[in-house]
Amino acid sequence: MSREFPRRIKSYVTRAGRISAAQQRALDQDGPRYLLPYEPRPLDFAEVFGRTAPTVLEIGFGMGETTAVIAGLRTDVNFLGIEVHTPGVGALLKQIAAHELTNLRIVQHDAVEVLESMIVPGSLAGVHIFFPDPWHKARHHKRRLIQPPFISQLTERLAPGAYIHCATDWQEYAEQMLEVLTAAPGLANSAEGYALPANPLVERPRTKFQERGLRLGHGVWDLVFLRRA
Repeated sequence: MSREFPRRIKSYVTRAGRISAAQQRALDQDGPRYLLPYEPRPLDFAEVFGRTAPTVLEIGFGMGETTAVIAGLRTDVNFLGIEVHTPGVGALLKQIAAHELTNLRIVQHDAVEVLESMIVPGSLAGVHIFFPDPWHKARHHKRRLIQPPFISQLTERLAPGAYIHCATDWQEYAEQMLEVLTAAPGLANSAEGYALPANPLVERPRTKFQERGLRLGHGVWDLVFLRRA
């Protein structure tokens, strides 16, 4: 008798968003160069980027505005962005081509599966998780990305001294993030509680989403944890 295993609860819902003509053009023209196919085998970052440099992973980059700005400012770092939604992938591909961001690549796939199958342990210099879906209803909290098993896998992929930078504008989720990250073996908080703006690792451009939230009086909480040596 075959044994059935429970399906993993995903932290996102795939939406069939409308793709603009410019986004589709970017997918067609620039996707072959900058969009990496999901394959269940480890990525060779030196081969993918054509150079040896620290690599930072961004999970769930949305429409990619922040990702493109950071990649443009930190040209000495390789950036690998993961996003499941096609309009966002097309939008970031458009930015990559417009600004000639040769240090940025994209995988359009489930971040957990990419992490498990494509990212070598100890290979990442950093991880960005900015404004993940808070799944604010209590019955949906199980869908949140920041959970102990996921953070455990993520920590294994960090090099000693590498960082995880999370940000959210949902206070209750920020509290959960702080609890999960604090309890994670191998991680150390870079601050007493939430990271302060004076921390250079907190520096990041504001997204349109964040600007709108700030105008409405929403708070923003950043957390920066470091991989212990």
